[in-house]
Amino acid sequence: MLKVENVKKAFGDVTVLDGVNLTVSPGEVVSILGSSGSGKSTLIRCINGLEKLNAGRITVDDFDVSKPRDLSEARKRSGTVFQLFNLYPHMTALENITLAPVEVLKRPKAEAVADGRALLASVGLGDRADAYPAQLSGGQRQRVGICRALAMQPRYLLLDEVTSALDPALVGEVLDLLTDVRGTGVTMLVATHELGFARRVADRVAFLHGGRVWESGPPSILDAPATPELAAYLGTP
Repeated sequence: MLKVENVKKAFGDVTVLDGVNLTVSPGEVVSILGSSGSGKSTLIRCINGLEKLNAGRITVDDFDVSKPRDLSEARKRSGTVFQLFNLYPHMTALENITLAPVEVLKRPKAEAVADGRALLASVGLGDRADAYPAQLSGGQRQRVGICRALAMQPRYLLLDEVTSALDPALVGEVLDLLTDVRGTGVTMLVATHELGFARRVADRVAFLHGGRVWESGPPSILDAPATPELAAYLGTP
């Protein structure tokens, strides 16, 4: 289970997260919604230990990400996909995917390569294994990024605005892939602006506003928001 308990995070005088509480159960897909600056990406970065908390606690399968030894274990259980891909430009698609399984999980290279090729084939990139990021479209790079995270065989997949840097024509292919990933039973926490994805795939949505989880519930809350803040975000009267 992934648990966020009373988490606070500030950058200088600006408070971004102000007592966030969120629990994600095994196999659940939770979409985090909120306007730009609401703290969605910061929350993801706190969960994977890229940002230090000012207060509160985050645990991944009871491993406290604020403790260096626990963070290492937590990261073995989760994979992160970033909005700007973050692929190594000097490595091929396949090399990007196999690096962490070999170096972190200590898997045999031949096994990691075979699994990496299978992952690429599953997302329609079987013929692009030897291509470098600069030779791939944005949608292809994001699919490689998702494969890289899945190669770690994570229990939890953290997705940070994975469609925000894509042309509109490419958004659909990435969302379709995540729909397929959902079917594998991987627990997902998805920071997104894509309401269609939240409605179609999420078990629950959490609306961040003012540094807190303002509303949380099944996707149906998007059809009948309980607060004027969520209604304003959705553009409903």
